[in-house]
Amino acid sequence: MHPTTVPSLILLLTLISTRWFLTGAALQSQHSHGSGGCIAAERAALLSFKKGIKSDLTNRLASWHGRDCCRWRGVRCSNKTGQVLKHDLRNQNPDISSVDGCDDESALFGELGPSLLSLEQLEHMDLSRNCLTEDQGTIPLFLGSMKNLRYLNLSGIPFSGEVPPQLGNLSKLQYLDLGSQYVGNHDLGSQLYSTDITWIKGLPLRMSPVNLSQISDWPHILNSISSLRVIDLSSCLLGSANQSLQHLNLTKLDKLDLSGNSFDHEIASCWFWKVTSLKYLNLRYHRLFGQFHDALENMTSLQVLDLSFNFNQKRLVMEGNFNNLFSLKILDLTDNEMNRAITVLMDRLLPQRAWDILEELHLGFNNLTGTLPNLIGRFTSLTVLDLSNNNLAGIIPPELSNCTCLRTLDLSNNHLSGLVPTGIGAFANLTSLDLSSNNFSGVISEEHFAGLMNLKKLDLSSNSMKLVVGTDWLPLFSLKIAVLGSCQMGPLFPAWLQWQREITKLDISSTRLMDKIPDWFWPTFSHAIYVDISDNQLSGSLPAHLGDMACVELNINLDLSSNLLEGEIPPCFEINISQSIQFLLLSNNSFSGKFPAFLQKCTTLQFLDLAWNNLFGRLPEWIAEMTGLQFLRLSHNAFSGSIPTEITNLQYLQYLDLSSNSLSGFIPRHLSNLTAMTLKGPRLLLSGTAMTLPDGEGNQVAGVTIADQFGQILSIITKGQQLRYGSTLAYFVSIDLSGNSLTGEIPSDITSLDGLINLNLSSNNLRGKIPMKIGTMQSLESLDLSSNDLFGEIPSSLTDLIYLSYLNLSYNHFSGRIPSGRQLDTLNVDNPTLMYIGNAGLCGPPLTRNCSGNNSFINGYHKSSRHELELMSFNLGLILGFVVGLWMVFCSLLFLKTWRTRYYRLVDNLYDGLYVFVVVNWASLTRNASAE
Repeated sequence: MHPTTVPSLILLLTLISTRWFLTGAALQSQHSHGSGGCIAAERAALLSFKKGIKSDLTNRLASWHGRDCCRWRGVRCSNKTGQVLKHDLRNQNPDISSVDGCDDESALFGELGPSLLSLEQLEHMDLSRNCLTEDQGTIPLFLGSMKNLRYLNLSGIPFSGEVPPQLGNLSKLQYLDLGSQYVGNHDLGSQLYSTDITWIKGLPLRMSPVNLSQISDWPHILNSISSLRVIDLSSCLLGSANQSLQHLNLTKLDKLDLSGNSFDHEIASCWFWKVTSLKYLNLRYHRLFGQFHDALENMTSLQVLDLSFNFNQKRLVMEGNFNNLFSLKILDLTDNEMNRAITVLMDRLLPQRAWDILEELHLGFNNLTGTLPNLIGRFTSLTVLDLSNNNLAGIIPPELSNCTCLRTLDLSNNHLSGLVPTGIGAFANLTSLDLSSNNFSGVISEEHFAGLMNLKKLDLSSNSMKLVVGTDWLPLFSLKIAVLGSCQMGPLFPAWLQWQREITKLDISSTRLMDKIPDWFWPTFSHAIYVDISDNQLSGSLPAHLGDMACVELNINLDLSSNLLEGEIPPCFEINISQSIQFLLLSNNSFSGKFPAFLQKCTTLQFLDLAWNNLFGRLPEWIAEMTGLQFLRLSHNAFSGSIPTEITNLQYLQYLDLSSNSLSGFIPRHLSNLTAMTLKGPRLLLSGTAMTLPDGEGNQVAGVTIADQFGQILSIITKGQQLRYGSTLAYFVSIDLSGNSLTGEIPSDITSLDGLINLNLSSNNLRGKIPMKIGTMQSLESLDLSSNDLFGEIPSSLTDLIYLSYLNLSYNHFSGRIPSGRQLDTLNVDNPTLMYIGNAGLCGPPLTRNCSGNNSFINGYHKSSRHELELMSFNLGLILGFVVGLWMVFCSLLFLKTWRTRYYRLVDNLYDGLYVFVVVNWASLTRNASAE
C-alpha cells in the first residue's frame, strides 16, 4: 500500500463511523421519544386515526394503548428502524348478508384522515369491509402521496365520486382493490366512477365495480400499457369489447376478468382473442352470442375459460376450434341453454389431449339431452363435474368410477334413473355428492360410502331410494350438509346420525320415520342452522335445552311440522332463538297450551306456522311487536276471543290464516295498514336472498332459500280446494278468517288491499253488505263469503275482477239481479248456480229465476206487488206533506202576533157564520119534518 493512501483511508473510515453513529443516535432519539420501540410521530398518527373511529363494536382497537404501537393489533413495524410497515384493520368476520361495510355492525365506523401520511414507510394497508366514509364519502386524495405503498385494499368501503388519478403516483403499488361486496356472484354496484384510466400504468388492480361507462376506448388505453399482467374490470359497465387492435402490446397479460359487463354483441368480435398469452379469461354474466372465433385455437396457454350465465336469448354456438386448448383445466359453460345432446357437445369441445388435463367441467343449466357418455371416465383428472339442471336420462355409466380425483359430483335435477353404482365409494377425495331430484331407485348401502372419508355434503333427496345401513354403522366421514328428504330411512331413527356433530344443515323430512326422537338428537345438532324433520311420525316432546342450540344465533329454519309431538311449546326457545329466528314451523302436531309468550321477543320472526294443533286462549295484543312477521298461520286450533286490532300494525304481513278457531267479535278496522298486501309481485324478504352455509372446502355457499324451505310441501286452502305451494308462496297474498264466529260488517277499507289474491271470510256470522268498491281489488283470484248473514245487492264492480277464478256467495241473504259480464261469466262453468245457492232474493242468470215478465223480480220484489209499493209510497208522501204544511202554519201563528190576531178574527167570523147557517137550516129542517 502506498504511504499516501493511509491517511485517506483513515479519513474515509472516520467519516463512515461518524455517519453511522449520528444515524444510530437519531434513530435512538426517535425511539426514545416513543419510549418502547415505536416512533413517536407514527404513534401519534395512529392515535389520530383511532380518534376518528366512532364505533368499534368488535374491539379491534382495544389494544391500541401504551407506548409501543408496534405491539398494537393490526400494526407491524420494521425490526431495524421501528417504522410502521403494515396497517391491517380489515373486517375479518363481516356479516355475509351485508352489502358493504356501512351495512355491517362488526365494521369500524369513522373517517380516514390524513394523519396516516406520517407513516412514511408504510407498505401494506388493508382497511377493507369497514365504514370509513364519514368525512366526505370519496376516496381521500392523500392516499396518492403514500408512495411506499405496495398493497392497498379498500374493498367494501362504500366510497362514491371519482377515483382520484393521484393513485397513479403510487409507483411501487403491486395490488389495488377498490371493489365492493358480491352477493350470489352479482356485484351490487358502486357510486365510484372514472373518466380516465391512463393513470393505471402497470398496476395489477381490481377496479370492480367502478363505473367506466364513459370510457369508450378502454381497450386501446389498456393496450398502451404493455407491462400489464392482470386486468380486473368486472362489473364496470363497460360498453362493448368488439373493438379491434391492429397491434397488440399486451404480450405479458395472463389474467383478464371482464365478467358482469353484459357485452351484447358477437363473441367473435372481441379484441382479447389476440392475447394468446392469457391463462385466465372470465366473461361470467355476459350477453355474448354467435360462433367462437377461430383465434381460439391459438390460445394454447389458456387454463381457465369461464363463459357461464349467458343472459342473451341469442345463444353461443359451441362449434369453434377447441382442439388446441390442451392447457385447459377449468371450463365453465353453466347456463348457456345449449339445447343439444351431451355427447355431441363433449366431442366438439374437449379434444383427446385435454382428457388427462381437465380438472373442472361445469355444464349445468344447459338443457342437455341424452345419456351420460361412457367417455366421461376418460377425464381422470377431473375434480369437479357439474351436470346439474339438465334433461339427462339413463344411468350413471360405470366408467365414472375411473374419475377417482373427483371432489365435487353434481348430477342433481335431471331424469337419471337406475341404481347408484357402488364405485362411488372409491372416491376418497369426494367432498360434495349431489344426486337429488332424479329418478334413482334401489338401495344405498354402506358399500356406497366405504371410502368417502372426506365427504362434507350429501344430498340424495327427491328420489325413490332406500338408505339401508346397520344400526352399529360408523361412517368415516363427518358431514356438514345432509339432505336426505324423501329417502326411505325408517321406521327406526338412523343411529349413525349421532356421530355427525358438524352438521349445519339437516333434512330428513318424509323419510318414513316412525320412532321417538332420541335424546341424543338435540345436543348432536346443537350447531345446526337448518333442521327439517317434518312429515314423519316422530313422537315425543321438545326438550328444555333446545334453546342452547347454536343455530338460534343465525337464521334458523327449525321445521318440526307434521309429526306427533305433544305437550306445550317449551319456553326454551326464549333463551337464544327469540332474537334471530326467522322460521318457526310446528304445524300438524299435538301441541297444547296458549299462544307462546316467548314469541313477543321474536322481532326477526318472518314465518310462523302453528296450525293444526290444540292451542287455545286469546291472541295477545303484543302480537304487533313481532314486527317482522310476513306469514302467520294459526288455523285449526281453539283460539278464542276477538282478533286484536293491533294485528293491523304488521306492515310486512302478506299471509294471515286464523281459520277454524273460535274467534268472535268484529273484523279489525284499519286493514289498510297492512301495506304488504297492497303491493304486487314477490314480497317475502327471503325470496331473493339465501342463507349461506359452509361447503366441504371451507367456502360459503348458497344454503337455504325460500324454494329450499318449502319445495312443494305447504298446503293452503284456496279456491275451494287444498293446493300445495312452494317457492311461489312469495307471490301469495291471503286473508283467511273462515270457520269462526265473527260478527259485524266487512270493513270497507279491505278494498284498499289491492294485492290480495285470496280472501276467505266464509262460515261466520257477518252481517251487512259487500263493500261497493270490491272491484278495486284487482289481484283477487279467490273470494269466499259463503255461509254468513250478508244481505243487499251483489255489487256490479265484481265484474272488474279480471283475475277472479273462484267465487262463493252461497247461503246468505243477497237479493236483486246477479251482475254478469267479463270474468264472472267464466266461473264454475259446470254448475255456476252453486256460487249463489241459498239466496232466495237473487234473480237472473245463471239462476232460472228471471228478473222480467209476470213472474219476474225487480230489485228483489215481485212485479205484482209493484202497484202496492207505488200506492204506499204515494200515501206516505201525502201524509208527510200534510204534517209538514200543518207545522209550518202552526209555527207561523206561534211566533207572529199579527198573523195570530188575523187568524183568530178569521176563526171568529167563520164560527159566527157557521153558527147562523146551522141554526137557520136546523129550524127549516124541523118544520119540514113536522109537516110530513
